[in-house]
Amino acid sequence: MTGSSFSDLEEMDEILPWKALLGVIRRHYPHRGTGRPPIELESMLRIYFMQQWYGLSDPAMEDSLYDITSMRLFAGLSLDTVPDESTILRFRHLLERKHLTEKLFRKTEKYLSDRNLIVSEGTIVDATIISAPSSTKNKDRKRDPEMKQTKKGNQWHFGMKVHVATDRQGRAHGVAVTDASVHDSQVMDELLHGEETEVYGDKAYVSATRKQELEDQGITCRINRKARRGKKLNCADQSFNRKSNRTRAKVEHIFGVVKHLWGYKKVRYRGIDKNAAQAFTLMALANFYLARKQLAPSPG
Repeated sequence: MTGSSFSDLEEMDEILPWKALLGVIRRHYPHRGTGRPPIELESMLRIYFMQQWYGLSDPAMEDSLYDITSMRLFAGLSLDTVPDESTILRFRHLLERKHLTEKLFRKTEKYLSDRNLIVSEGTIVDATIISAPSSTKNKDRKRDPEMKQTKKGNQWHFGMKVHVATDRQGRAHGVAVTDASVHDSQVMDELLHGEETEVYGDKAYVSATRKQELEDQGITCRINRKARRGKKLNCADQSFNRKSNRTRAKVEHIFGVVKHLWGYKKVRYRGIDKNAAQAFTLMALANFYLARKQLAPSPG
């Protein structure tokens, strides 16, 4: 969904469970009173989702609704009912303040699990870095204090991490957001749902203690093996890693959707919480995108 194709929007319109998603937000949304009536909740949620798919700021979203007919149709609006950027901003702040995007993610995970589109047997854990501006040429003359730096390979990165746990198809059932300095392994336990029979991860998650804990619970540890300092992996360990990587690579599917299809490579806001709210939304929508063929209504 890198453009504003109506066919893309039509496809997502057909597969998203709007009633269930709206139910998460409805009691927090302003009711009609004696003053000016609020924009319909469903229209606002549809607008918010389009912001995620097309990487639009609040002002750019308002402009797009005026300029692009397919977006207005998707939101159920006319030219006379397009909300201004302040209304779009207030809706986003409502979702952030009430932690509703995490609840939306949980609702979508349950919806897909109930349809066997997220399966519990195997879990893949991984993390990806989302960059933040490192320049101090801004109004505050300083970098975001909630973002931190980390070294990956020989390169330093400043920003935050989105940690995910997916099933063996690459569909997320767990998400956590931290600054970039937090080691991947520190977040692993909170990502697991407890029903796994296997756990996959790269060598960042290697821990003899965790391996023993998993095995004590009857869980097969498929975390990549790591060579000892100054040594090379033996043939058996290399073979183990190759076999595990065939499954572990599936986690890249969801990162590919949010980072490459929807362009989420840099944080949009200052502070961890606001960006975490967006990350939960993106992962929920990416799950639906990855399952779109199975969710599509039967022809005829």
